[in-house]
Amino acid sequence: MSVQSRACIVGIGESRYAKWGAIKDQSELSLACDAILAAASDSGISPQKIDGFASFSNDRSEPALLMNALGIEQLRFTGMVWGGGGGGSCGAVALAQAAVESGQANYVIVFRALCQGQAFRFGQFHPWTDHTCFAAPFGMLAPPQMFAPLVRRHMHLYGTQPEHLGEVALSCRAYANRNPRAVMHDRRLTMDDYLSSRMIADPLTLYDCCLESDGAAALLITTYERARDLKPQPIEILAAQQSSGHLWGTGILGGHNMPSDTYASANAADLAHDLYKRAGVRPQDIDVVQFYDAFTGMVLFALEDFGFCGVGESGDYVSEGNLRLGGASPCNTSGGILSEAYIHGLNLVVEGVRQMRGESTAQVSGANLVLVSGGESVTPTSGLILGV
Repeated sequence: MSVQSRACIVGIGESRYAKWGAIKDQSELSLACDAILAAASDSGISPQKIDGFASFSNDRSEPALLMNALGIEQLRFTGMVWGGGGGGSCGAVALAQAAVESGQANYVIVFRALCQGQAFRFGQFHPWTDHTCFAAPFGMLAPPQMFAPLVRRHMHLYGTQPEHLGEVALSCRAYANRNPRAVMHDRRLTMDDYLSSRMIADPLTLYDCCLESDGAAALLITTYERARDLKPQPIEILAAQQSSGHLWGTGILGGHNMPSDTYASANAADLAHDLYKRAGVRPQDIDVVQFYDAFTGMVLFALEDFGFCGVGESGDYVSEGNLRLGGASPCNTSGGILSEAYIHGLNLVVEGVRQMRGESTAQVSGANLVLVSGGESVTPTSGLILGV
């Protein structure tokens, strides 16, 4: 494939972010339109030129509604990643990449919109899949309860401590304190705050759990050939795909019958191998990471699966300050899902683009490669590598 035919990200956009239930004067569809219009404006194209949509986690803002609301001239492509939570955030980017590189569409929007106060709240119990019948009777009713056993297993096997989880939470909050758009921008967090916070699902406490938010995020994807006439620097999608390990089934959202040797993991080791191979890079080449952080433990698992440290070594790795600005793996530099906003991880991709443009509020000097993960410990999970 010629360079000119390769997919790149040329626009990013977000609506306002707020605590779940706080946005009452706009619909979820309206928030999606805000983010999409912002991405189109950022790229310099008319929204009428958009001819494709990709999303994940059963987003309710259907293309048939969006095309009328945005005045789109012709719709050529739509795609949705199956699976719960944010596992498909990077997978939706892969769908858009495939669409523009194959010529099915010219300008594809990847988006996710949430207005949980008006409709579906993800932090409450819902029958995610048929497999919930194997978990719900035993008290696994909401995501923290579903993920907690994996963290407890990690602690048992490797000696992971609460302070290790706390360092993830504090790192994300410190980045959010630099980001005026973050929901937790003005809320400081100390280790004493973390250690004294109330229990949610043993061993996860309040600050181990992500925000629940209202808001929307969007990306505009096209080819390098078309990007020549647009405003921003194009950010190349070096690799993007979905994945799952053997016998993982629905992972934490289902029967918890994953293989014992990978139970306390992100279900991303195979994904990492594929991404690095396709992008032609290694873990040590990555300048900044955006790991899906619905829970602090997910970041520890991702560090191991993506090769930034050995299995069982992530606690020590984060305690050395490696997630912080100036560390070996600056992570979730907008505040992440823990402290910026919970937009099912698509805001992590937006921040990855900002890092590549040099526009982050916690900019990593000289960053040329960013790795982003979708929701860990589910099927499918997904990931991507962006570069300049």
